[in-house]
Amino acid sequence: MTAFERSDRHRGGGLVSKVPHVTLAFWAIKILATTLGETGGDAVSMTLKVGYAVSTLIFMVIFLITLAAQVSTKRYHPFVYWAVVVATTTVGTTMSDFFDRTLAFGYVKSSIILFCGVLAVLFLWHRVTGSIEFENITTKKNEIFYWLTILVSNTLGTALGDFLATTTGLGFEGGALVFAGLIALVAAAYLFTKISPSVLFWAAYILTRPLGATLGDTLTKSHEEGGLELSRITASLVIAVLIIIGIILTSRKRKHLPDASAREIS
Repeated sequence: MTAFERSDRHRGGGLVSKVPHVTLAFWAIKILATTLGETGGDAVSMTLKVGYAVSTLIFMVIFLITLAAQVSTKRYHPFVYWAVVVATTTVGTTMSDFFDRTLAFGYVKSSIILFCGVLAVLFLWHRVTGSIEFENITTKKNEIFYWLTILVSNTLGTALGDFLATTTGLGFEGGALVFAGLIALVAAAYLFTKISPSVLFWAAYILTRPLGATLGDTLTKSHEEGGLELSRITASLVIAVLIIIGIILTSRKRKHLPDASAREIS
């Protein structure tokens, strides 16, 4: 999914969009962010033994702080934007684990509830604004729905990833391959069909979360569970560095690119 490209300014208006161009680099950083959410969330809740409930409260506070910074900005700031994304993945990890394990909802029930939650948010978004945006986020209303969708979808991804990897018996590597294959199908649909780009974007966005979750578990789970048994804290720090490098490289490239023509989303 190489394009989904748009200008920094909404067609017909002068407001600056506060989200990045959706390119291959965007998806690479997004997958790293979702993987960090899994390893980072587990590092706090499990390695540091803080617990799922307290970890969720900690990451929720971080999410609200970063979200406030994002909403208060007047234009796109890459480090602020990706800080919110990472915050949604970490709080999504611990919140999902709290539902699945502490409240004993189980992976299947949690996945169904959260999937319905994502659909409900997207439906309400379309009813309220008339469209579902993914790049031209220029109003507070769209921004609120945008981040709410991301938060719920990233929580869904953890439950869905755990379900496919453990309940079905595919294992973490097998689960990662399945989700990578599904993302490839979405990319093919974008290139070769006339399905709405907004629908395909959010389908891919949702799928990158369980992909990151299974990749994170592949890195940190024990050998007996099918993982590489790497340190959660070390893995999280390495992934964080890769994200920072990716943001710096894409930000430099963006400064030298002329604005592309806006693409209307319906």
